[in-house]
Amino acid sequence: MQGYQVRKLAIEVGAFKGRLRALSDKQQFFDPQGSAAKAGICSASWSLFGQLWPASQVLAKAVKQLDIKSRRILELGCGLGLPSLVLQYRGADITASDHHPLSESFLDYNANLNHLPAIPYLDLPWGKEAKEIKPFDVIVGSDILYEPNHSTLLVDLIKRIAKPKAKVMISCPGRGHRNKFSNAMQDLGFSLVEKRVAFAEDEKAPFKGRLLTYRREG
Repeated sequence: MQGYQVRKLAIEVGAFKGRLRALSDKQQFFDPQGSAAKAGICSASWSLFGQLWPASQVLAKAVKQLDIKSRRILELGCGLGLPSLVLQYRGADITASDHHPLSESFLDYNANLNHLPAIPYLDLPWGKEAKEIKPFDVIVGSDILYEPNHSTLLVDLIKRIAKPKAKVMISCPGRGHRNKFSNAMQDLGFSLVEKRVAFAEDEKAPFKGRLLTYRREG
């Protein structure tokens, strides 16, 4: 018996219309085996993976326009995996990744809920050496620069798992760490295009959030 409450949300991203199972609120917590604690996830942040965040919706809208032909794509910190679901709906070669003990089960449930094939999943802690991972053409993530050390961890990870010619796309709601990340990505040979985007329907320009697109030609 699960020790947390869930809800189902209606979602619509372009032609993709379906439902998404999420945690009922941010107060949910259930870690009887201590799996989250072992993964470094505290009780205060345990429920965050199970929310549908504006940044995930922004990224999902962005990836519906992504060129997917012959491209191997990875979503970092997928949580509920809305962008991955959109890409799977489009027929992309998409792999989702996270480090929360329940992320894979929610991803599988949501793929099945929307009559999609299961999405390959990687348990991918950013601070550990990536083992035997075939490199990716495209890496995407939503609001993954929310801690001061995430810039360093993500750049080191991208250095290991991105192909020489690669694209990285991140939706960022205005975190103060993106400049550090962008500078480090430049050192890896990536150029940046920033696009200001709204992260709420009633938000007025100039928008605080960004869609960050990094490209390296190899």
